[in-house]
Amino acid sequence: MKHLYFMRHGLSVMNKQGVFSGLNDTPLAEEGLDQCRQAAIALKPLKIDVIVSSPMKRALDSARIIARGIGYPEDQIIVSELFVERSFGPLEGAKYTKTHNLDNTDGVEHSSALIDRAKAGLSFVESLEANNVLLVSHGAIGRAIKKVLNPHLDYHEVEGFNNAEIVKLI
Repeated sequence: MKHLYFMRHGLSVMNKQGVFSGLNDTPLAEEGLDQCRQAAIALKPLKIDVIVSSPMKRALDSARIIARGIGYPEDQIIVSELFVERSFGPLEGAKYTKTHNLDNTDGVEHSSALIDRAKAGLSFVESLEANNVLLVSHGAIGRAIKKVLNPHLDYHEVEGFNNAEIVKLI
């Protein structure tokens, strides 16, 4: 793999409601569908060889829209549980507040577990024989991947991703 591009899924219904969605399988909002179609236009010149996606509906639907837009076979999207969103436990469905450290909340996936999952996910992606990989996933796991690639960063201070934003990580 020479290049890894990351895209957080398009805007979901729960994103639009301003609540923690985590492991809730919320669908994309209309705006999210449009964001993904626009992202596909931006991705087309990058000649993506492989698309990897979280199995969660909002990410996988985003990946499918991208695939159609760039002429990539939808049935060749690689789906991996390693890239599901962080479990927010009792906060799922609650009003979202920008909290820098959720690690002290019982039932929320600890950032260290998320970072371990990001390491395993990166190892998986690096094992793929491809020059240009697109990973379609979620904000928290994306931040954990950024942290793994930049060990000097504190996970709690890693900048997040906008919906359908394409970021070159490697």
